[in-house]
Amino acid sequence: MTATSSPATSSSDEGTFTSIPVLSLAQARDPATKSAFLTALRDALLNIGFLYLSDTGIPDALFDQVCTETLNFFNETTLPLDEKLKIEMKNEKSFLGWSRLNNETTAHRPDYREQLDLSTPQPLPTPTDPLYWNLKGPNQWPSPAHLPSFRPVLEQYMSLMSSLSTTFTSLIAEAISLPPTAFDSFFDANQQHKLKIVKYPEAPTSSLKPEDRQGVGPHKDSMLTSYLLQASPQLGLQAQNRAGDWIDVPPIPRTLVVAIGQGLEALTAGVCAATSHRVLSPARGSGPRYSVPFFQGVSYDAQFEAVEVPAHVLQLRDRSRARAGKDDVEFTFVKGRWGHLGEATLWNRVKSHPDVGERWYPELLAKIRETQKAEAEAASAAAAAQPAAAAVVAA
Repeated sequence: MTATSSPATSSSDEGTFTSIPVLSLAQARDPATKSAFLTALRDALLNIGFLYLSDTGIPDALFDQVCTETLNFFNETTLPLDEKLKIEMKNEKSFLGWSRLNNETTAHRPDYREQLDLSTPQPLPTPTDPLYWNLKGPNQWPSPAHLPSFRPVLEQYMSLMSSLSTTFTSLIAEAISLPPTAFDSFFDANQQHKLKIVKYPEAPTSSLKPEDRQGVGPHKDSMLTSYLLQASPQLGLQAQNRAGDWIDVPPIPRTLVVAIGQGLEALTAGVCAATSHRVLSPARGSGPRYSVPFFQGVSYDAQFEAVEVPAHVLQLRDRSRARAGKDDVEFTFVKGRWGHLGEATLWNRVKSHPDVGERWYPELLAKIRETQKAEAEAASAAAAAQPAAAAVVAA
């Protein structure tokens, strides 16, 4: 499908959007403009699944510090490779830590990116806790001797983003005619949230087609909401509309790109749309792209009961989904497949990071590989059957 550059203005057209809307959180704080904000938010939830959030309340100086610390982490002059190896992801069961280039897999292909995964502080799991509680920690921080400001800046940012995500989730509830507290039962008292800092190097060559410049492959975020700080000016992030077109989501300073996750789609019976998105490696000669996504967490013990969405909102969903079209990503949270969100999350993490799976979760990794083999064989058999079926019809 085509990739389309577009200005940062709303154009949802029932899911065939050509640009991403910008919503000001300041409107939601003002009683005189909150209703208009909630109307615009509902449109974005139903028809786009993506939006820019401006006037977030996060200090501009902190945004700048986060961007600076991100660049410092990936600068081998300030943090040598041997220091990164000390905090490599496979050293811990938690999937928190540094991942080298091409180490994560999305859509069955390696992602051309380097990253560090972090989490808000959590009590460490005990041997009697569910296996998926291993996801709670610990963090692996770079040495303060090399990056003295890194940990305090990132911890402050995660703390403020935790509050912001809670506020925004309550606004999502109001936008679809639910009480502001509708999703509260899905959060732990000390809820874990996660954050990545990511470097996308330039594409290896200038001749690659867009679909071969995989910074991260087509996917949908898994939890309720995520918030992306685009820390450099390069294009790369794209969202897929229902016509199958890939729409650019260009960086806008002092904004966060909000993506609706599959967890929220499941909990709202499909009212809130999780949208497929990807990141293309920056074009050769344009320099590396940097980004800082924050992922709002949900209790790993949560189950997938949908909240009671009002009938008139479900009717809006039905009209919107009746025009549904292209979607390159399979929905993860299939009803009945998982007992708890933590099981689905751990499965996906092992699938994405098999090196961690080999060290800490070999039995689960074996099950995943068996499933992948069966799926590949089924797909191959279906493809082989198509010519035979066509021949019968022709006869």
